[in-house]
Amino acid sequence: MTEIRRIGGRIGAEITGVDPHALPFDELNGLLLEHKALVFRGAGLDEDGQLRFAARFGELTGAHPTVPSVHGRPQILPVDGDEGIRSNVWHTDVTFVLTPPAVSTLRALVVPPYGGHTLIANSAAAYRDLPGPLREFADRLWAVHTNDYDYVRPGPTAAGAEEYRRVFTSTRYRTAHPVVRVHPGTGEPGLFIGGFAQQIVGLSNTESRDILRLLQAYVTRPENLLRVQWNPGDLVVFDNRITQHYAPDDYGDLPRVLHRVTVAGDVPAGVTGERSRIIEGDPATHYTPALSAAS
Repeated sequence: MTEIRRIGGRIGAEITGVDPHALPFDELNGLLLEHKALVFRGAGLDEDGQLRFAARFGELTGAHPTVPSVHGRPQILPVDGDEGIRSNVWHTDVTFVLTPPAVSTLRALVVPPYGGHTLIANSAAAYRDLPGPLREFADRLWAVHTNDYDYVRPGPTAAGAEEYRRVFTSTRYRTAHPVVRVHPGTGEPGLFIGGFAQQIVGLSNTESRDILRLLQAYVTRPENLLRVQWNPGDLVVFDNRITQHYAPDDYGDLPRVLHRVTVAGDVPAGVTGERSRIIEGDPATHYTPALSAAS
């Protein structure tokens, strides 16, 4: 019997008792737009199943613009804590390119007996929390997102951290996105920042850090968060256009392996309708399908 249960006050629903492929797409997409993040317990999908599920939302991206995929699976990114690289930075996936993914899916293969959770934040709720004058200020701001910063942080086995950073930044991307993005499916405005947002256009580094830190504090308020405690076989899908996520580095040297598959997105637009633009790097068409809006 299918059960759909809300698990967060502002974000998240848990779905049990149904094959993720069996849920009608209109219902599935509606749930994602409403709850921002869906947790399928015991989904039991293999690699092909995850690819087919993600493709229900649209054309898939490659695994990553610079980081290698799972061997023989160009659209699957391994998220392996045993490599000593931990994504314990609040971020939205791949916002340093012109067309960040619309939807991200994560499938749990190996999880530690404690820790290793994933936090997901509702950036639309964060925007609504802003005081009126701060909201109006944010509406006018643009931020430069880049992969060339200290996103890559060493974990307990950090020998490969420098090599990973070299690969991660092997092509440098810098893209200007609106700080407030309007969701193309719902019209909701949300704060579109996170770790890859490194500077406010027209402001100094110091001014940018202060403003981004202030806005980011609204995103990560506890009431805007969902904490996903993983079990092997679980599948999580979240709307990358209006969420951020964070993987706490709290499981020592225990193994943790997830596989990520992402769905191609569009060029973000701000409250005035103005769209994002490339500052440095190419449109990453090797990673994500070229869109007419990007040309």
